[in-house]
Amino acid sequence: MSKPAVKPKKRFNDFTEGLFAALIAALIIRQFIIQAYTIPTSSMEDTLLVGDFLLVNKFNYGMRTPDWIGVPYTDIGFDVPWFRFPVLRDPQPYDVVIFRYPKDTSLDYIKRCIAKGGQKVNIVDKQVFVDRKKFPTPPFSKYADPYIYKRNQGRFLSPTYMHLGSRDNYGPLTVPENSFWVMGDNRDNSADSRYWGFVSYDHIVGQALIIYFSWNSNVPWSKFFKKIRFDRIGTVIR
Repeated sequence: MSKPAVKPKKRFNDFTEGLFAALIAALIIRQFIIQAYTIPTSSMEDTLLVGDFLLVNKFNYGMRTPDWIGVPYTDIGFDVPWFRFPVLRDPQPYDVVIFRYPKDTSLDYIKRCIAKGGQKVNIVDKQVFVDRKKFPTPPFSKYADPYIYKRNQGRFLSPTYMHLGSRDNYGPLTVPENSFWVMGDNRDNSADSRYWGFVSYDHIVGQALIIYFSWNSNVPWSKFFKKIRFDRIGTVIR
């Protein structure tokens, strides 16, 4: 006896339902657990390079519900009330964190957390101190400019936050509660808390986990396989 044929309409419905379920699952995972992120600038070199593709853990710091509903990649939409789930742990100094840029919350930035609420930050001749202790230097951080700007030179260059010094000699100042002080590992070429201030806990998105792909756009297409930085794939971000 031959098996009854599956009707094309049923096949289409099954496919559509499966695709819809997969889409919902992907959206839930992206919103609450893991999100992909691409490095667009050099501010975290050489810890992170332009063209690195990261996975970001949004679970540790507390998953948050959407605060905006609308058409993706447009301004069409509206704000909605949101809340954050209980956290496994708060962001800590030395974590590499993703956050919403305080001056434009539609943009995500990535920097290294230097200090949290209640801690005092001071920068002396490029060296960062937190609560009078030298902040650990990340192994792949760098100073691209050997010149050290004096404290009073800040007003003649890019104005620093609260005008408390220059790029290389800044502070001291105390981080408010529920806020964080962040800086790029490329210390001489990073727009960070030295220039625009603190990151509110409400703006924290997640912690950078691992590099799952890396693409060097500066390599010509004739050397296609050298465009992929195979040695960076699978690197745990520290």
